[in-house]
Amino acid sequence: MESLACKMNTNVRDIAIPNDWDRRGLPGWCYHSPALLELEKEKLFKTHWQIACHVSDIPEAGSFQCFDMCDERAIILRDPNNEVRAYYNICRHRGSRLVVKDQGTCPNALICPFHGWVYNLDGTLRGPGRPESFPQMDKSKFGLRPIEMEVWQGFVFVRFRPGPQPSVAELMRPFEEETAAYKMDQHVPTDGIWTEKSPVNWKSVRDVDNEGYHVAMAHPALQDLYGSTYKDEPFVDGVSRSDGEFTPTKGRRWAVRNYKKMSMPQSFLPEHLQKRWLYYGIFPNSVIAVTPETVLFYQEFPVATGESVLRSATYRNETENRQQRAARYLAARIDRETVDEDIQLTIWSNEAMASDSFEGFYLSDLEYGVRSHHDHLRKVLPIYTLDDAPDEDQLSALNTSMQHTGQT
Repeated sequence: MESLACKMNTNVRDIAIPNDWDRRGLPGWCYHSPALLELEKEKLFKTHWQIACHVSDIPEAGSFQCFDMCDERAIILRDPNNEVRAYYNICRHRGSRLVVKDQGTCPNALICPFHGWVYNLDGTLRGPGRPESFPQMDKSKFGLRPIEMEVWQGFVFVRFRPGPQPSVAELMRPFEEETAAYKMDQHVPTDGIWTEKSPVNWKSVRDVDNEGYHVAMAHPALQDLYGSTYKDEPFVDGVSRSDGEFTPTKGRRWAVRNYKKMSMPQSFLPEHLQKRWLYYGIFPNSVIAVTPETVLFYQEFPVATGESVLRSATYRNETENRQQRAARYLAARIDRETVDEDIQLTIWSNEAMASDSFEGFYLSDLEYGVRSHHDHLRKVLPIYTLDDAPDEDQLSALNTSMQHTGQT
C-alpha cells in the first residue's frame, strides 16, 4: 500500500534507510575547530539559501527588515512598485549601515546616518551628502549592491554568494502540493522575529533537531501530542521532512489537552493535514514548520565554535477567530517548552565534543537524519571526513586539495 507520505508528496523520494550504514557522526574535533568554523561560514552559510523574513514583515512600500549573518548584513525592503528587493546594508561611500533598526519603514528613501548619502528604494543613488565636495559622479556606479533573492510561498530567501543549491522552488518541489495547501504567503506576523544566543556549536543544534529518537524521553509535550505517530525522513537533495499526527488520546498535559480540544478544522486545509505538525529541513541550517494554526521558521548561525545565534519567527492565518487564536497560543507554549528542552540537550551534547573520552556517535536507525545531514556536509567540505584534527593553519588548504582530488 502506498504510504501517506508518498500520497502527500508530489514526488516520491528515496527515503529508505540502508541495511548497512555507517552509524558514526562527525568527529569531535569538527565542533571546536576555529579554522573549520571560518570555512563553514564561507562555504556553507554564505553560499546556501537563508531565510531572511516573510513578505508580511515588509507590508508596504519602504518597509524593511534587516538580516545579519556571519559578518554579512542585508536589508530586505519593498520598493514603490511593491516589489521585494534585497541589498547589502552597506553604504557605497564608507560602508556604514544604511539602517540601524532591525525593522521599520523608510517611506521615500534610505539615508545613510554617517554622511547623508541618499538612496532610492530601488537601490539607485539619489545623491551624496555635500555633492559639491566630490568630482563629477556617475551615480549608476554607486547604487546599492543587490543580493541574490528568491521568494518562496511568502518566505524571503537570500544567498550572499553563488552556491551549489538550485532555486528554493526546485529544492522544495517534492513538497510543492503539500506546502501550498497552507497558503503560507497569506500569513501575517505574530510576535516578530526573535533571536537568542546559545553556548554551543551550531552543528550541535542541527544534530538534536535532525532526529526524533529523543522525543519520547526529552519532549513530554510533543510525545503527548503526536509521539506514537512521529516519523522522520532524512535529507535527500538538501531537504528533510518530519511528520507528527495528533494521537487520538485527549492528552495528559494541560497545554496539549487543551490544544487538542481548541485546534479546529481550517477551511483551506485538506483533511489529512488538519491534525498534523510538519517540519521541512533545508540544508544546511533552516527549518520551516507548519501546524494547522501557524507557519514558522527557525535557524541557527555560528558566532564562535562554542556560540550560536538562534533565530525564529511565527506567522498566523490573517482571519483567525478567537478559538484559533487560543489554539495558536497553546501551540506556542508547547513549542517554547520544546525549544528550551532542545537547548539543554545541545549543551549536554556539545560539552562532550571537547572531551578526550568522546569516541564519536553510534546512531540508531531513528537517527539516520543526523547521518544524512552529515553526509551533505561532507559533500561540501570533505575535510569533515578526517577522523583526526588537521593543523589549524593547514585546514583550509587541505580541504581544497581534497576537493580537487574528489575525496569524500
